[in-house]
Amino acid sequence: MSFLTMEPSNQTFKALMGNGVKYHVPRFQRDYSWDQEQWEDLWEDIENLNEEEHYMGYIVLQRNKKDRKDRNKFVIIDGQQRLITLSLLVLASMSKIKVLIDNDQDSEDNKTRLEGLRNDFIGTLSRTTLIPYNKLILNRNNNTKFKLLSEDLQPLLNRNLTRTNNLMSNCFDFFCKQITQNSGIEIVNFIEQITDSMLFTKIVVDNELNAYKVFETLNARGVQLSTPDLLKNYLFSQVVSDNRTIDDDELDDMDERWSGIISQLGEANFTVFVRYYHNANYPLVTKKKLFASIRNKIQQPQEAKNYLKNLSKYTPIYTALNNPEDELWHKEGYTLVKPYLKAFKLFNIKQPFLLLLTAYEKFSVDEFVKLAKYLYILSIRYNVIAHYSPNKLDKVYNALAIKISNQELRRASNIKNQPEFKNLYPDDNTFQAIFKYHTMPSRQSNKKIRFLLTEIENKLANTNLDYGSWTLEHIIPYNITEEWVQYYEGQYQQDIDKMGNMTLLTTQDNADCGVQLFDIKKTIYQNSNSQLSKKVSEYEQWNSETLERHQDWLAQQAVNTWKINYE
Repeated sequence: MSFLTMEPSNQTFKALMGNGVKYHVPRFQRDYSWDQEQWEDLWEDIENLNEEEHYMGYIVLQRNKKDRKDRNKFVIIDGQQRLITLSLLVLASMSKIKVLIDNDQDSEDNKTRLEGLRNDFIGTLSRTTLIPYNKLILNRNNNTKFKLLSEDLQPLLNRNLTRTNNLMSNCFDFFCKQITQNSGIEIVNFIEQITDSMLFTKIVVDNELNAYKVFETLNARGVQLSTPDLLKNYLFSQVVSDNRTIDDDELDDMDERWSGIISQLGEANFTVFVRYYHNANYPLVTKKKLFASIRNKIQQPQEAKNYLKNLSKYTPIYTALNNPEDELWHKEGYTLVKPYLKAFKLFNIKQPFLLLLTAYEKFSVDEFVKLAKYLYILSIRYNVIAHYSPNKLDKVYNALAIKISNQELRRASNIKNQPEFKNLYPDDNTFQAIFKYHTMPSRQSNKKIRFLLTEIENKLANTNLDYGSWTLEHIIPYNITEEWVQYYEGQYQQDIDKMGNMTLLTTQDNADCGVQLFDIKKTIYQNSNSQLSKKVSEYEQWNSETLERHQDWLAQQAVNTWKINYE
């Protein structure tokens, strides 16, 4: 990674906390959040050390901007949860030694041991004021209580404790109860063993952009680091600069907005959402270049506040777009959009969200539903059947989304009539030709095939049934019998997964068909409630020629089912 200030190195917890080093958790980085499950997991790892090293993962650090000459001062970009927890373990061990001192057990030696642990892992304690100067400085919500724990070496009083500080206190108490060593020397040896065995990979960067590159590189390798924290730190740092004061109420409001975003999305979906929001309002960027673009666009306090405000506003919309049953779609008029959202979800198509995200705010209900329908039809033609490249789609949707955001386009018809949108739309002849030869392996795509056939069925029968109402019937049986091999005049292996070899039946009719020959199946098809199956029953026999004719007919129906009128 050429953007690092130094090569990654493996260091023990003891080495990380030694040599006069100081770590600062950014003021707006997430609060301490580890709970009983993580403490117990860590303790289990400790119990299983057996003099072997235990890998604790990556810790990403940044040189302190205010004091770059001091090579021992770092800002923690990722890893603070582990550093805090291990520090609380050390404080718990110090508390046990303090009890020994208070009970006059080997007092002088234990005082030396206590001071040694503090100097090695926690910091220094003023001999006059007894105020701790810690190696680890936490964020604005945790630092005061962490210093109090460092000073008093006993659990915090529960009165008016925030959830995060209660977690810190409970973690300290948890480790106090787990440490069973009875003498000062045993406790010190225990801590020495742990801190010499807990191994981190230390990565140092020189700015937030390079930190983001580290995050994306490691996340791509399956190592999940907290990209949301990085963006939060950047946005909040723009609001709170060295030459500007901000009151606690405003900070609390920003914090609440941020917490609301994370709680709705979850960390796994956060970066995806931010990219959709960003690309709906700014020129298209890849995930790799997202943070650089945000840094470039957001450089003033008001810009950062507006960006956060808009992220908060669009989060519930993005969440609802991913969930067709979200309460947002229960509002009057919006229920009509649910079938299109269900289709996007079934086929894992998310590019339309770029337009729908901003159109929800800018369009009327009717126009929003119309736009969703146009995007659904285009998605079936472009993505599902034609399998065209999504890159062109992304560029066009980005340009159109910005026009919606700027209110240059105010109606769904404005969108469908844009030349770039019309150029994406496969014309009827192209779509029919592609559909005619379309195959879908039914074992992997049963729901998708049923959905497509049900949409055609609904068009033919003028109904509005869900694809769950039907089962998928293979005319040439999927588990073919010798009788069918003899009957079928063609290469059945390559024809079984063609769309024309599939139809819809009720569960009972499907069971009655089983692997019967076509003459018996025809009668069941003819008497069924499915227009598609009735059509199949019109053929005298089922062979490669009639299959091709039926596939051609099916393609014609597909054109009529998924069609945007441009008259």
